[in-house]
Amino acid sequence: MTPSKRPQEKEAPTRDESSPKKLNTNFTKEDIEHFFNGQIWKSDFQNEIQNQVKNSSPYKWGTIKDLIDDTLLRQVRKEVLSEIAFTKKETDIYKVFQSGDLANLSGLDWSDLSRLPSLYKLRSAIYSQEFRDVISKITGCGKLSGVKTDMSINTYTRGCHLLTHDDVIGSRRVSFILYMPDPDKIWKPQYGGALRLFPSVVPNVPHTDYECKLVPQFNQIAFFTVQPGLSFHDVEEVREDKHRLSIQGWFHIPQPGEDGFVEGEQEKTEALSTLQQLQSKELQEFDFPKSIRNEINRLELKTIQACEHLSEQDINYLKKFINPIYLNLTNIEKLCKFFAEESLVELKDFFNEEYASSLKELLRDVEINAETPKSSSEVQHPWKIAVPPHKQRFMYIDGTSHHGLSKEEIKYINEVGPQEQPNFTLLDKSGNLNAADSKLVQTCEFLKSVAFKKWLKFITDFTPASEQILARRFRPGQDFILATPADTDTNDKDFEKDILLEATINLTPTADSGTKGNSWESGEFGGYELCMAQTTSEGDDEDDPAIYRSSKDSEEDSVLYTSQCSWNSLTLMARDASVLKFVKYVSINAKGSRWDISCQWNVKAVSEDEDDEDEDEANGGEQ
Repeated sequence: MTPSKRPQEKEAPTRDESSPKKLNTNFTKEDIEHFFNGQIWKSDFQNEIQNQVKNSSPYKWGTIKDLIDDTLLRQVRKEVLSEIAFTKKETDIYKVFQSGDLANLSGLDWSDLSRLPSLYKLRSAIYSQEFRDVISKITGCGKLSGVKTDMSINTYTRGCHLLTHDDVIGSRRVSFILYMPDPDKIWKPQYGGALRLFPSVVPNVPHTDYECKLVPQFNQIAFFTVQPGLSFHDVEEVREDKHRLSIQGWFHIPQPGEDGFVEGEQEKTEALSTLQQLQSKELQEFDFPKSIRNEINRLELKTIQACEHLSEQDINYLKKFINPIYLNLTNIEKLCKFFAEESLVELKDFFNEEYASSLKELLRDVEINAETPKSSSEVQHPWKIAVPPHKQRFMYIDGTSHHGLSKEEIKYINEVGPQEQPNFTLLDKSGNLNAADSKLVQTCEFLKSVAFKKWLKFITDFTPASEQILARRFRPGQDFILATPADTDTNDKDFEKDILLEATINLTPTADSGTKGNSWESGEFGGYELCMAQTTSEGDDEDDPAIYRSSKDSEEDSVLYTSQCSWNSLTLMARDASVLKFVKYVSINAKGSRWDISCQWNVKAVSEDEDDEDEDEANGGEQ
């Protein structure tokens, strides 16, 4: 998107191209130098910044205060606020207001360019040979392109954020952010919006906790060499009703005909982003929780398969947990028919009133009286932290022992130590759990029960054959799951190959409080679960396929289902690999955490069960 254009008046005289009114777009070396603070051209200053970058961590980065001539940058800010149109864009990874790409600023017609003279000067200055030489020197990155320019203007307002990523796209060599908040006021740390840098456990696996952060101020630039698998960073959510304006851009590797161009380097650099994705599959040993569904033992599976109706004993057990209306045979048949048609069903007030009230009281007590863990080191047994943060971050209970997240600990867990099976019953009887954790663990025990899986079979017409149960907590200002397809892979030829049965029991105790504009229901606090069709775009490569909300299109066709945070609601879904699902980052301004229990099952179709039984009988029974 280019800056919005004003229609020309019909009576306006035609401008002669040689007219002295034409905006000067040719700048001398002296002009460029005057666009910056003079210190940038001094060798001593450059050497000082170079040393800072050399000794920086968690990777090579730097910052310069008062980079641009103060008068010029103030004028740029005025032009931006009065002349640039911003579009709200929201994906699983960010929420921000963006201008279009400013790379083609020099291609605008005179009437537009005359309204943005200071912005044009700034862009020319940043991509000038003189400044590119400075950036090359202080970063040690090599030559930079002056032909391939790449920048846009972002404004982060309350609730805006950008989650962990490494900026590795195409031919990018150096990333930069020039900050332009209110020049006459200090941007305070409590406002949020800081740039945070993450160390890596190993290449392509960022640590879940950031190592350092930069609180932005007017006329300050932050920059770093784009390093595949290492340059992980995020933008902390803005917490106040303030505008954190910035220019975000990249310097690229030299293009054909430019000084420093190397034949084949473009292709090699662009391949690194693809290579990173391939490597991430090899690095799944660092993903926790793993997408491992433990196979239901053969005896239990046959019991579920053989069940033709819920026995009195089954119903008496289920009534301790489930709302009785969902145990009524007529209702079960209606739900089964609905699920068969929609592959989705949502059951409100799923747990009975007594069980739900007890659980809600305990979770509320945790929210009010217990300190919410902020770093991974503060997360204590039975909880663990989901990693790595360029994919996910949330707290979870999976029924196994607590473990660390260092390279050595992960290697021991995956390759050396005993391989645990989830055992919620054993965990509950350890005597080390508080009341809320114990109740959550008991709920997970119930979901693993034979009776519940029988009920699940009658609701969905699928027999659960393997399972993974997780109690989860998504903390405000911390947690999310980025968009991922359903992992339907299974080594069992008898399982449905392309279907995963999933359940989410939403147990957010604060979901029924607040007015509509100040509640989870509004969606502004995030925490919602969203499913969308996985599409391949044949158009603009720069268009983000994960965008599902913007000022122009509040709800795109790709969105299949959205579930806001709620209390005591069960959603059952049959999902295939073409459907992406994510849990949106929970805002720091949310009233509390999103709590839920997530279940996944590989399944066998009930009709297949019957065919298998007929085959067994024809063969004289089980061998």
